[in-house]
Amino acid sequence: MKLKTLLMSGGAMLIAGSAWAESHGNMANEMTIVSWGGAYQNSQLKAYVEPYQAENPDVNVIWDESSAEAVAKLRAMNEAGNITWDLVDVVASDAIRLCDEGLAMEIDHDEVLAGGGDGSSASDDFGDLLVSDCFIPQIVYSTTFGYRTDVEEWGGKEPEDICAVFDLENFPGQRSLEKRPINNMEWALLCDGVAKDDVYDVLETEEGQDQALAKLDTIKDQVVWWSAGADTPQLLADGEVVIGSTYNGRLFSVIEEQDQPVAMLWDAQVFDLDGWIVPAGLPEDRKARVMDFLKFATDTQRLADQAKYISYGPARKSSAPLVGQHAELGIDMAPHMPTDPANATNTFLYNYEWWADYRDDLDSKFQAWLAK
Repeated sequence: MKLKTLLMSGGAMLIAGSAWAESHGNMANEMTIVSWGGAYQNSQLKAYVEPYQAENPDVNVIWDESSAEAVAKLRAMNEAGNITWDLVDVVASDAIRLCDEGLAMEIDHDEVLAGGGDGSSASDDFGDLLVSDCFIPQIVYSTTFGYRTDVEEWGGKEPEDICAVFDLENFPGQRSLEKRPINNMEWALLCDGVAKDDVYDVLETEEGQDQALAKLDTIKDQVVWWSAGADTPQLLADGEVVIGSTYNGRLFSVIEEQDQPVAMLWDAQVFDLDGWIVPAGLPEDRKARVMDFLKFATDTQRLADQAKYISYGPARKSSAPLVGQHAELGIDMAPHMPTDPANATNTFLYNYEWWADYRDDLDSKFQAWLAK
């Protein structure tokens, strides 16, 4: 996956190691960490937070599961002059927007983070996944589809490609899609005959946006819209939907850990990145604690450890050889990663720059379409 490294401006403050080390002796003993809940947050708890607290028993961690609303909430906090979050897990496109707006701190990755376990610098180890100066990548994940394997109306057929989602004749039943334009618009155009390389050029036009929404119109009355990553796995497990999109780690959990009659549709999975940003404007003692935690939580071993609990690929190259078996199930995790060659035969690369530019406008247009 080749991602362009972006140089961000927007007035965000550069954080070098020396800037926070001066206050290192005065670190807050409480952190509010914002994440997504569910299996992913649990993997962070097990791989990062519990080991850190074992070394720092006086530190209290408060979890907030508001990452889906991170941009709006950080804008509001900034306007109110009251930043209550210390560390926020966001997708890469939201990190770019927050960096552009000066709501996230710029990070000198080589000064602040641990070097790679293979002797590389942090910036070399993360490589092209450093899509913003404010972003500290953790994992490569994908948004893809899970489907029930026991749908009688399908007559023994199983979906083989993404366009089965739009095929109500051969694959009847309710679907679940995320309640936002990202990914849905791209999949709609792919299944309306637009070539993969042309999707964002088409989506940039008014006509292309209308074309995508018209394709989504063909299944709209059969869609359950989700906003939390746990929704689709639960809907699939309960038989409320027959096919639905969510994060591949959520599907791994329902398939392997819960042993539900659900399978993965990897076709046109959308690769994305998830990682940390530090809100701008933290007091020095809180900033010092966050930076101390980040150095620990993003080192080579810790990122490899996260893959013991969830099927997301670690963002450091030096972590990949250390990925082993699931901590509880004892199964080899490599084949369950979105980056595994068998799963990545037809992937769609998410365009971070494009969505950073168009997200607000398309969000408004998509919500207006939903309300019709």
